Amino acid sequence: MQNLRIDLVSDIACPWCAIGYRRLEHALETLAGEIEVELAWQPFELNPDMPPEGEPILEHLCNKYGQDAERVERTQGEMIKLASDLGLNFDGARARRAHNTFDAHRVLAWAAEQSRETALQQALFDAYFGEAKRPSDPVVLREAAQQVGLDGEAAEAVARSDRYAETVRAAEQRFMQAGVSAVPGFVIDGRYLISGAQPASSLVDAIREIAET
Repeated sequence: MQNLRIDLVSDIACPWCAIGYRRLEHALETLAGEIEVELAWQPFELNPDMPPEGEPILEHLCNKYGQDAERVERTQGEMIKLASDLGLNFDGARARRAHNTFDAHRVLAWAAEQSRETALQQALFDAYFGEAKRPSDPVVLREAAQQVGLDGEAAEAVARSDRYAETVRAAEQRFMQAGVSAVPGFVIDGRYLISGAQPASSLVDAIREIAET
C-alpha cells in the first residue's frame, strides 16, 4: 500500500473548505486499501484584519467581490444546497458573520497535539455554518472541544491566552511560501498543490497519479 501525506490548508470561515474536506473524505473512501493518507490541517486566515464584531456575511461578500446583493445571495444559495447535498449542516450560513479565526487556529493547533484536530475542525464548521456562531469565541471553542472529547476548560484557556500563536504564524507563512494563496489547498507529499474544492473523482485521480510518481 502506498503512503501519502496531505496537508489541508483551510480556514474555519471558508465554506469551500468544509465542502472540500467532505469531498476528500469520499475520495479516501474510494482509495481505501490502495493508498494510506496521513492528513494534517494547516491554518489560513481569510479575514486577518477583521475587527472582533465581524461583518454580516452578505455585506462582507458584496464588498469583497464587488458584486450586488442579488448575485451574492444567489451564489450563496447554490453553495448552501451543494453543502446540504453532501450532508453538511449549513442551516446558519446566511446568518453568519465574517470573522477572524486566528484564535480558533491556535486551539486547533492544541487539538492536533492530541490527534483530535479533524474532529474539532468539523465541530467548528458545524458551529459556524450550522449555527452562525463566532468561531474564535472562547466559549464556542470550549463547547466544540467538549463535543469531541477534549478538555473544554483547557481549550478555553488556550483561546484566552496567546499560546500557539508562533506555531500558527509559522505554518501560515510556510504554506504561503509554498504557493497557497487561497483555500482549500491540498499539499500532497509536500510537493504537489491541488487548489480548490475539487470533486471527489478528481481528487482520486490526482492522488493516484501522485502516488505513482
